[in-house]
Amino acid sequence: MTTIAVVGASLAGISAARALSAQGYRGRLVIIGDEGRRPYDRPPLSKNFLAGRITAADLALESDDEQLEAEWLLGVAATGLDTRRRVISCSDGRTVAYDSAIIATGSRARVLPAAAGFGNVHTLRTLEDAQRLKEQLVPGRRLVVVGAGFVGAEVAATARGIGMDVTLIGSGSFPLSGPLGMQMGALIGRLHEDNGVKLISSARVASFVCEDATAGNGRTASAVRLADGRTVPADVVVLGLGSVPNTDWLTGSGLDLTDGIRCDAAGWTGVRGVFAVGDCAAWFDDRSGAYERDEHWTGAMERAGRAVAALLADAAAAHDAPTDTGPGALDLPYFWSDQYGARLQFAGSASDADSVEIEAGDPAEHNFLAVYYRAGEAVAILGMNQPRLFTRWRKALTGDTPNKRVPPGRETGATSLSPVC
Repeated sequence: MTTIAVVGASLAGISAARALSAQGYRGRLVIIGDEGRRPYDRPPLSKNFLAGRITAADLALESDDEQLEAEWLLGVAATGLDTRRRVISCSDGRTVAYDSAIIATGSRARVLPAAAGFGNVHTLRTLEDAQRLKEQLVPGRRLVVVGAGFVGAEVAATARGIGMDVTLIGSGSFPLSGPLGMQMGALIGRLHEDNGVKLISSARVASFVCEDATAGNGRTASAVRLADGRTVPADVVVLGLGSVPNTDWLTGSGLDLTDGIRCDAAGWTGVRGVFAVGDCAAWFDDRSGAYERDEHWTGAMERAGRAVAALLADAAAAHDAPTDTGPGALDLPYFWSDQYGARLQFAGSASDADSVEIEAGDPAEHNFLAVYYRAGEAVAILGMNQPRLFTRWRKALTGDTPNKRVPPGRETGATSLSPVC
């Protein structure tokens, strides 16, 4: 093998590049990125960066002394993948021939067509997005956040910390009820309300009210109009409506692009020499029997090494498919979020559970550990300001022994604390 191309100068992309070096690859490495900057950390964009506690320089993923032996093509988007000729086409007319390729093009923010042309309606995905939004986050102004997922909830919390008047609009009953379930979502909603955020639940946006209906691009939205006729006054609007995998450039490549790039449990796409990692990749998980996109920081970090191991084994064996992609079950999904000084940590899948119980702490004080059970076995955990206990539970969930109902460190037969359901 002489050339490996990594498409995407992202966390997943640089993690793959580092894994290649750590696992002994010494050939040519080309990293293609559509943004004109080196890889940077995105989770702080909705928190410390918007709050002004860190600068763009603090987001850099590379240390000053890091020496990645790679050719960087930055500010250049990949526009096509010819898997037969093994060639990547780029937006500047260049082509990159590869022996193996790792696709890490991530995802982009979902938008509302009705929001086009409004200078005060924002999405948040890139550093440039955050820089534009930050200029408009001013104490005393009215911020309306549409979408009560991670980005929306974190922006709402950051804006309240700045001193803005914040309304959080969600299509579900509570913030984060999708990944956390209804009961725990209600507790997150209480956290936001206790900090002065106005919640509007089970709502849909119909349009935006414009101060000057005849204005062209750069017009300003003065309110958000909901499908039920209500209007919510706004000086700034942020859309946190989820993401769309960046796979359009792969149309016609022969890859399965059903909600991301479908891969096996080691990131192999089914096409010789082509792997995918990060937000754009839908890996198959034997545990759930489904293809799943892990759009969290830890997934981008951890799965890159697994994909690289399979890629190098495939190249060494020179077979039509990786000879050993490892176990089918993936690591438990894990993510965290910081809101109002509270650290939320979650591992597992709430959709697998039939009950949830508070095992420690008090939700009223925004300090607790909740365990999700299915038929008496723990399948997921949520911690709020409980890092030590959460870590112990997480280790137990990822161990080889069955996850029993008795929490780690508790005497057998002890009763659990106040049930939530």
